[in-house]
Amino acid sequence: MRKPDRRPTGKVQAEPDPPGTPARRAALKLLDAVLRQGLPLEAALGAANGLPNPSDRGLARAIASEVLRRLPDLDALIDETTDRVLPDDAKARFALRIALVQALALGTPPHAAIATALPLVDGGPRRLVHGVFGTLMRSGATLPEPPHLLPDVAERWSAAWGEEAAEAARASFSDRPPLDLTLADPSATEEWAGKLGATSLMPGHLRLDNADVTGLPGFEEGAWWVQDLSASLPARLIGRGDGAALDLCAAPGGKTLQLAASGWRVTAVEMAAKRLGRLSENLARMNLSADLVEADVMQWQPQAPADAVLLDAPCSATGIFRRHPDVLHRVRPRAIAELAEVQAAMLARAGQWVKPGGVLVYAVCSLEPREGEGVASTFSAQGFAIDPVRPEELPTGLAPNDQGFLRIPPGSLAQVGGCDGFFIARWRRDS
Repeated sequence: MRKPDRRPTGKVQAEPDPPGTPARRAALKLLDAVLRQGLPLEAALGAANGLPNPSDRGLARAIASEVLRRLPDLDALIDETTDRVLPDDAKARFALRIALVQALALGTPPHAAIATALPLVDGGPRRLVHGVFGTLMRSGATLPEPPHLLPDVAERWSAAWGEEAAEAARASFSDRPPLDLTLADPSATEEWAGKLGATSLMPGHLRLDNADVTGLPGFEEGAWWVQDLSASLPARLIGRGDGAALDLCAAPGGKTLQLAASGWRVTAVEMAAKRLGRLSENLARMNLSADLVEADVMQWQPQAPADAVLLDAPCSATGIFRRHPDVLHRVRPRAIAELAEVQAAMLARAGQWVKPGGVLVYAVCSLEPREGEGVASTFSAQGFAIDPVRPEELPTGLAPNDQGFLRIPPGSLAQVGGCDGFFIARWRRDS
């Protein structure tokens, strides 16, 4: 009987990937989208759509977010262990970042971290990745707490706000931001604080540890919505009213909900159809109403001036870096300068739509002075005067500056959980 031919055929069958590798591959795609293509992490999450297990999608996002949060420190470990500096876009560097952040920050056993990272090298130097990872594990490598900011960000914020504020921003990287809620009825603050076991920093605000939002009491009946404390202040500074209000660049929609709950007849203008759809759903859940307009503010024109105009302008969004560390990797000085030009043009246009006696509020969730103080200082529309923000309109710990504007710098309210960085200015039209 002839024996079967067992000679090699020339084809080498690849070993199957270890369980958990698809989530790591998705994390790699997310990081590539942010660091190489400059996309926001939330937009890049489409790269993980093919994952059949929702928990894998969540893991991919967690790994990518933690790598972005700790990138300078991860790269420092890698560079001190390799003979040659790996290119920033090298597969080996990406694989090491993903393996190290799991082992040193996310609690993944080292053997699982490296086993699921090696397939990401995809024909690259596996031996190098395995060797660097093993050397660091044997040497007892750790990541610093708090993580370091990117060098250019630390330098920029130190120059703008001082070394102490930059260090406060760095410290906030280690603390998981709390969950802030805005109540539709501020008079029920004490009642809902008791129901949810929450604290309150001002009427209509609740703060609690992160939780399953949809499972909390009050969600289904529309008693509140999720909104960072800082993000709630622009609409608070408009106050209650029964006239016409414009919410320009309205998404994600918290300010529209605030204005509608405060009695205003709101027209919300937003150019992103998908985000406008979510706003419509939230209005329905809250039993509130507003006219929704899908349009570019620079192309759209209202039929008549309004009593109140709120412009939450598109910006670098560096103020929300605690929850979205990817913003710090995508924003460069040139982009900040370009955004400031757009913001100034939007503000000048929005000022034309305010009735005499009406109020205009400009806000950006940015920690860049050029987008905040810089834009506000150039606004000189005829007939407008600064309407100074008053201390009693703010939570304890925040205060207006000498011009009457509100700047929320890095580290604000750190002793009670912190808040996003913001700039808000208010004017009143007298003619």
